[in-house]
Amino acid sequence: MPAIKDFASVCRSKNAGPFMVTLDIVFETDEIYDRVAATGVLKPELFARLYDVSPEQVQFTPYRAARAFKATLPRLVSSGDIGDTDVYGSQQHAPLLDIDIPIELENTR
Repeated sequence: MPAIKDFASVCRSKNAGPFMVTLDIVFETDEIYDRVAATGVLKPELFARLYDVSPEQVQFTPYRAARAFKATLPRLVSSGDIGDTDVYGSQQHAPLLDIDIPIELENTR
């Protein structure tokens, strides 16, 4: 089964202020986006589990016009605080890369 890293055009994270992080997953075509959306894998509960927050804290937006899924959630350590290892929030997308998506990879690029 392919993982997000195998076919997403973009998988990134960045700060959304000092206390929040935004995660973006973008796909190259409408077809790929639609196929991923139809699996139901990308949802607030997934982000909550991966980032140790409650599903109610996840602002989740599927945005077909951009072929993207966006999730904004609280950082466990605020940007620049003691214990913060990623001031810009740019490495927080890593847990998403290995999420399996149950689709066939043929015709996804």
